Amino acid sequence: MKWNAPGSLLSYPDYRNLWVSNLLVTIGASAFPIALAVTVLDAGGSATTLGLILASRVLSSVLLALVGGVWADRLPRKYVMIGADIYRGVLMIGLVFIATPDVPAWTLAALVFVMGAGEAFGFPASGAILPSILPSEKLPAGNVMRSIGVRIATVVGPGIGGFSVALIGGRLTFAITAMFFFAGTVMLLNIKEKPREIIEIRPSFITDLREGLVTVWHTPWVAACIAMSTLQLMVVMASENVLLPVITRRVFHTDAVFATAAAMFSLGGAVSALIAMRYKARHPGLVSVIIWGFFAIAPLVLAFPSSRTVIIVGYLIAGISIGPWEAYWSSAIQREIPQELQGRVFSVDYMGSVGLMPLGMALVGPITHVFGERQFLVGAVIFHLMVCGLVLLVPGVIDLRSPTKSVPDSSQGEQLKA
Repeated sequence: MKWNAPGSLLSYPDYRNLWVSNLLVTIGASAFPIALAVTVLDAGGSATTLGLILASRVLSSVLLALVGGVWADRLPRKYVMIGADIYRGVLMIGLVFIATPDVPAWTLAALVFVMGAGEAFGFPASGAILPSILPSEKLPAGNVMRSIGVRIATVVGPGIGGFSVALIGGRLTFAITAMFFFAGTVMLLNIKEKPREIIEIRPSFITDLREGLVTVWHTPWVAACIAMSTLQLMVVMASENVLLPVITRRVFHTDAVFATAAAMFSLGGAVSALIAMRYKARHPGLVSVIIWGFFAIAPLVLAFPSSRTVIIVGYLIAGISIGPWEAYWSSAIQREIPQELQGRVFSVDYMGSVGLMPLGMALVGPITHVFGERQFLVGAVIFHLMVCGLVLLVPGVIDLRSPTKSVPDSSQGEQLKA
């Protein structure tokens, strides 16, 4: 079957342009942390320094996520994405001139901090635009196909970043990542987004913000899944993000293990997303949470880095854990939440999921110094599995669907706007 056969996902020009754009932008975004980590470590930075710089990027995207969600619901979403991508590309060009060997760590952290604003605007817009360019029956497959593109890009991106760093150095690699952002922007220009209903009397910005938060609060399974992600990303993913390059470089004396493990993680996610797309789970939330539990393998292999193979295979298995979420989560939001609220709900999802990750990244260095890397990583494994078990107790999580309609109805919306 041809990818562009009539009725296939890629036969829709707007979706095809969006898919290619996401692919290019994600390649650039995935190559960027490789260049940043190598640049910081080559300059003599420690795990604490790297953690603080990585955390600054996430922190700004969290602080501005709700603002980005409001504008994603107020403006044409493709223009929000275009602005976010150009903004990040320009800042990466700036790093070419700023990231010299003697640049202070706080300068890098400041530039990476303002870069996070692009993600705060781009993420909710990209999640909410799909119902405007695909028919409703194509949304589940469209979400999975987009996630697979992201997984492909995050396999290719670290490889490009690692190869580029080895060939031309970290500073020029930032220019390469910027080019991917600019190329992705070009693909967005041709998208014809369906116009949304024009609201004659626009509520205040604060009311829009509050309406997104209230929508999530009135949908317990959404709130519970976001809370789960918040805790696990703060403790588990933050620790492995910071410690993967630090431990593998110290033990194996090369950056190749770091880059390969990151690529294998993404490969595992792409494979499991494909399987999840074909397997129509009766209880998608239950399947997603159980398989998500396998992410605990990532900190486990870092706690016991006996060989390169153990690290790489462990990250491949850990990557499999995210596929079902990519297959089922976005489709559930698009199905259960009114389209005019989806930008804000996706922004709350982003803000909540990674809200405490900067704190976790910043504390990895000091905590491991006090308790030891292995003890901390084993504790993260136990914590991850416990939270997975607890979230299944919340009504609606097992099916990713409200047992009763809990999204505020129109009368509640009018009360919010009053």
